[in-house]
Amino acid sequence: MQTQINGFELMELGFPQGAVIGIALKINRGRHGLNRVQMMASYAAVLAHPENYIENNIFSKLALALIEKANERPEDFITLNPTPHAFSAYGLEQIEEGARDQMRVAMQLPVTVAGALMPDAHQGYGLPIGGVLATRNAIIPYGVGVDIGCRMALSIYDIPEAFYNEHHDKFKRELVTHTKFGAGHGFQGQYKSEHAVLESADFQTNALTKSLKDKAWSQLGSSGGGNHFVEFGIIEFEKEDTVLNIPKGNYVALLTHSGSRGFGATVAGHYTKLAKEVCKLPEIARNLAYLDMNSSLGQEYWIAMNLAGDYASACHEIIHAKMQKALGATVLAKVENHHNFAWKETWNGEEVIVHRKGATPAGKGVMGIIPGSMTAPGFLVRGKGEENAINSASHGAGRQMSRTKAIKSITKNEMQSILNHHGVTLIGAGLDEAPMAYKDIHQVMAAQEDLVDVVAKFTPKMVRMADDGSRED
Repeated sequence: MQTQINGFELMELGFPQGAVIGIALKINRGRHGLNRVQMMASYAAVLAHPENYIENNIFSKLALALIEKANERPEDFITLNPTPHAFSAYGLEQIEEGARDQMRVAMQLPVTVAGALMPDAHQGYGLPIGGVLATRNAIIPYGVGVDIGCRMALSIYDIPEAFYNEHHDKFKRELVTHTKFGAGHGFQGQYKSEHAVLESADFQTNALTKSLKDKAWSQLGSSGGGNHFVEFGIIEFEKEDTVLNIPKGNYVALLTHSGSRGFGATVAGHYTKLAKEVCKLPEIARNLAYLDMNSSLGQEYWIAMNLAGDYASACHEIIHAKMQKALGATVLAKVENHHNFAWKETWNGEEVIVHRKGATPAGKGVMGIIPGSMTAPGFLVRGKGEENAINSASHGAGRQMSRTKAIKSITKNEMQSILNHHGVTLIGAGLDEAPMAYKDIHQVMAAQEDLVDVVAKFTPKMVRMADDGSRED
């Protein structure tokens, strides 16, 4: 197997950072019959004289990108704010420098009003995951994220903990029967679900949303891949919660985490591309390209984003309805909250667009669910409405290890050992979702005591995830 060429080697040759290197690496993956030495020589030649390769079958796209890059002038780009406001941060000592750097860049956008970084934050594309950004009359597709409207949903049953222990096999059977995971996976024919969201007029907004309706229908009620899950656990109320009307005690509960599947991912990719075309930002901020809310593109994306959020909610509703019927249970309370979304809110007396990319809404009295990992507890919380945090909190524990690093450094035996230790039954998942790939949820919660109050603790007992672990549409 030949050693692949990486971006650092191309930068050493003199290639500019950014999209050009991405184009070059895509060509390299095909290799086109050239060995490593020949590819590096070709790259050097294209870099030196791109005009000679405009008609070349292999390198024409790269040559045109290099020419376009060379012709760029500083005045062609939107100017970033050299003296931005500082952003608020919680648990900063636990947050990697890459995420901090991304937040600093986001604060320099001319449309930025305020920003905050949650304690589960880690590096992403454009806005860091765990980043909250308030903008003036502008929407950032990558500030929302790829999995639009991804959310947590919790159903608390009138089932005591002892019943779960006695009927473990039944819970496993129903979990496997009524869930579906993995990239591209959906339901066909008589197994498709129906939901009012499919009748939304917003699907008819434009050719893109129209074309995605059939895919959305087939994937309705499924959970995709990545870190998405459906799990049974025990939720513990140390005292009665009068708002939810649940007495003190332990109850079986169902917790789900997933988003808008292929529909949302396609919408995100489409409008991010368009945003980059109309909003020319310097390379360092390119993934933060935004759309004016008064523009037709801005309104198109806003409608599609909200539709994707409604669709994601419908997927959870179907899963929870199937499971309630299968168990014959009464639901004592349901809580749902979403992230990877943008809201119109008032901040400091001004209407702003609040992007929460991997961050939970935590306005005064707003309920939320903050999961840990497949072996660490999650928490049912109530927001305190902290304005410095832009009424937000973390959306989970947050990764402390990249997927690639987790796969390389964690063994199956190590993962199984920790599952056994915590008495967790796992169906599916890859090593990239191993518990040790995540931050300590207790440290994360300690860092946001000013943002949320803990109402109850959820302990996972049976977790189902995609078999391939990391894939998503």
